Amino acid sequence: MFYLIYFAIIMIIPLYAQSKVRSAYSKYSQVYSTSGMTGAEVARKILDENGLYNIAVEETPGHLSDHYDPTAKTVRLSTDNYYGHSVAGTAVAAHEVGHAIQDAKDYKFMRVRHSLVPVANFGSNMSWIFVLIGMFAQMSGLLLLGIVLMAAGVLFQLVTLPVEFDASKRAMQQIEALGIVSTDEYGQARKVLNAAALTYVAAAAVAVFELLRLVLVYTGMQRSDD
Repeated sequence: MFYLIYFAIIMIIPLYAQSKVRSAYSKYSQVYSTSGMTGAEVARKILDENGLYNIAVEETPGHLSDHYDPTAKTVRLSTDNYYGHSVAGTAVAAHEVGHAIQDAKDYKFMRVRHSLVPVANFGSNMSWIFVLIGMFAQMSGLLLLGIVLMAAGVLFQLVTLPVEFDASKRAMQQIEALGIVSTDEYGQARKVLNAAALTYVAAAAVAVFELLRLVLVYTGMQRSDD
């Protein structure tokens, strides 16, 4: 039963999450915002209203490549969202500014996630080497080391969830308080951000179940050694 649930989670949920975000973004990127503001203008307005004049807003290549760079103190928006006037672009821009506000307010989970980046990157890159060698060579010690390294990546995925949810919450509060969207557009923007949040939930679920699967393999290996 566990493996049926496992394969359903790693195969179906990520595909569903990706289809939801593509569908929501595609739909509401065609809806023109009544404010007439571009994503760049939305980002700049929210930043300025929160006293974050030092945060830059830049265009970045790629599709849905939008992100906030805490090191450079820069909100980067993909070309479509930077220049576009859509509800989807407004939502995405506000979300990335939400991260900038988190940074300015020293949001706890954002600090934790940032501190986990080097450990999570190392764990993600190295864990499968030890996992595969441990499984094929039947060396439970190496497998356990791989599991521990992978756990760092899983922790990063879990900590990411409150960071993303909070950024979306801040985004919705800002675009409503500043009158950037109408009542109808508010609901549409929320749908875009909810769909995007689902991808993070899916990634975390996959990571957790993959870790659990390897723990089961390890315990089975331990029993066979006894």
